[in-house]
Amino acid sequence: MAGSVHGWTEWIPLIDRATPSPTDSAPTIRRIYKRLYAHYGPQDWWPADSPFEVVVGAVLTQNTAWSNVVKAIAALKKARRLTVAGMRALGDDQLADLIRPAGTYRVKARRLRAVVDWLWAESGGDVRKALSGDLETVRRRLLAVHGVGPETADSILLYAGRHRSFVIDAYTRRVLRRHRLIDGDEPYESLREMMKGAIRLDLGVFGEYHALLVQVAKEHCRVRARCEGCPLDSLAHDDAL
Repeated sequence: MAGSVHGWTEWIPLIDRATPSPTDSAPTIRRIYKRLYAHYGPQDWWPADSPFEVVVGAVLTQNTAWSNVVKAIAALKKARRLTVAGMRALGDDQLADLIRPAGTYRVKARRLRAVVDWLWAESGGDVRKALSGDLETVRRRLLAVHGVGPETADSILLYAGRHRSFVIDAYTRRVLRRHRLIDGDEPYESLREMMKGAIRLDLGVFGEYHALLVQVAKEHCRVRARCEGCPLDSLAHDDAL
């Protein structure tokens, strides 16, 4: 497995520096982070060797397990095509065949092509340059790219662009719902703002918090909850949800 692009470590002391939030959920959101970090330690997510690999992984991970993404990325690396220029040189069928392990490979090939074309048009393929600037401005441009939804955009912005943007995925919704912080059907943008407001601090916390929520959701807060041994078990929750 590739190493983290950022290598974030030791973020737990920063959680108490958050700007006070007017919402009642903010203290619990910060408490959850502390519990998860103390239990699991730093996750150093996103595992990738370059910002472009983060971008590719964010597109490929849509509706599939990360293990399948790893296989697809390995195939791109073996073919020496895991660069903007290398991917632009591939035909549609060639690209689709390389990422076949990630599932719905023809759809994802079109989405990757759109993102690659966008990166090329924005900056000649320089990912950091394409993602630089005001967060919300860059986010609007990224969301206009074919196949890039809010979750994918925020993953790219956070882990490749180093922006303070929080990723809301199904795991996050499940953990927050079970701990009575949300109903579960709130709009993506309102949950993103809630999390950003509760943990308005160092960039590293944004990256670690999302990764920690993924970890606890996979291990304990599954579709059928496995609360025994969960670091959040002592916090108020509904395991039947």
